Amino acid sequence: MTSVLLFLKSLMIGVAIAAPVGPIGILCIQRTLTYGKRMGFLSGLGAATADALFGLIAVMGLTMVSGFQFWIQLWGGVFLLLLGWKTFTSQPAAKLLDEPDTNSSVKGFVSVFLLTLTNPMTILAFIAIFGVFRVAGSEDFVTVLTVVSGVFSGSALWWWGLAFVSGWIGSRIGSASLRMINRAAGIVLTIFSVLFLIDLL
Repeated sequence: MTSVLLFLKSLMIGVAIAAPVGPIGILCIQRTLTYGKRMGFLSGLGAATADALFGLIAVMGLTMVSGFQFWIQLWGGVFLLLLGWKTFTSQPAAKLLDEPDTNSSVKGFVSVFLLTLTNPMTILAFIAIFGVFRVAGSEDFVTVLTVVSGVFSGSALWWWGLAFVSGWIGSRIGSASLRMINRAAGIVLTIFSVLFLIDLL
């Protein structure tokens, strides 16, 4: 398999993993609508970075992380619950001018990165998909680098597109609509957190 073909396959995997609408997608859309495209995209890059890390684990055939699934998922459920509450109570009237400060951008990136890491099932999904594409179980540096960069690029491409579209919509709605979106997003994130925690029982 050539490096170009491997990269393209990994890019498609990155898009496929990122595309399903879940708590991360809801959160990135809400942040884009409230704070602008830059914040939404940087939050998405946090998810893309976590996806790249999962891709690294999967391509090397490591599954030990799944042994900590209970505690990771418990922490993720609580973290998501707090994010849901914060999103529900946030006031879009204090909307930033499209350019959040560096500290806020870093917090957006880190929070989504950590939240994405709390779903160990993503690793298993990567392993399954990599098995279908026959790129798992390699320790060759070039192969690993190609796969990880492809996954990151595919995931980042998806989040850029989502931020662009959400930003375009956000520039055309007022603060009252944003307040309703924040509350709806907060409720959806809370529902996801409850499902995360119920799944542990």
